[in-house]
Order: sequence, then structure tokens, then C-alpha cells
Amino acid sequence: MSKRTISLVLIVGGAALLALSLGADLIGIGAQPGMHWKQWTGVAVGLAALAYGFWLGRAKAEGKK
Repeated sequence: MSKRTISLVLIVGGAALLALSLGADLIGIGAQPGMHWKQWTGVAVGLAALAYGFWLGRAKAEGKK
């Protein structure tokens, strides 16, 4: 797989995990009302994947110059 494909997968997957973690209570998949450790872990992993995906995509673009 190319770096661009991996970057896009990380960005989309990270954004999806972030949105699901933040909206778990609203869509009914949260175990308890309020934010708890599982949701915070999902937010952290989602943000990390999103940031790494952006960094990986940007590093590839800067290398072409």
C-alpha cells in the first residue's frame, strides 16, 4: 500500500473513531451516561490516528518539492 492510501485510511478511521467515541451516548452505544474511560480512550486513539494520518500525508507532499 502506498503512503497516500495509508494516510487516507488513518484520517478516515481516526475521524470515525473520534466521532463514535464522542457521540456514543447520543446514539445509544454508551454503557453509562457521561464520558468514561472507554470513550476517552477512543477519543485519544482517534485523535492520534487522525494526527498521524495528516502528518504522513503532509510528509509525502513535502517530499515531492
